[in-house]
Amino acid sequence: MEKLKFDRLAGLPYAAIPIVTAISLQAGYPVIYPRKEIKTYGTKAEIEGEYQAGETAVVVDDVTTTGGSKFEGIEKLTNAGLKVKDVVVLIDRQSGAKKALAEAGYRLHAVLTIGELLDHWEASGKVEAEKIAATRTFLKANK
Repeated sequence: MEKLKFDRLAGLPYAAIPIVTAISLQAGYPVIYPRKEIKTYGTKAEIEGEYQAGETAVVVDDVTTTGGSKFEGIEKLTNAGLKVKDVVVLIDRQSGAKKALAEAGYRLHAVLTIGELLDHWEASGKVEAEKIAATRTFLKANK
């Protein structure tokens, strides 16, 4: 994330909230998040946290498969006047999200891919070879 240019971290509910909190505490970036459901009381905010229209938010989540939930969050952020260029996830399951996001003009950055994890587990012997093979077969069939 150090190479990305942004004003705010936008954690997608609910898995990314602790992730962006940890990043914020470590690096000092301000945090916002699009609500899954709009509040029907109080401020009725769709986006929690302070931000200004025109700022750039980097979307953060735990994992991505097809990218569907990323698009939902991005839509709420852009509707509020924020710019989104990058999506950062811990794990890319390599099931189409990178391509789908790129086609929509967004860059996906993953700390790890499922392929890298499988390679590591295979080399370390921590996961049975049959389970790794079955997972690779499943991923190939579901791209």
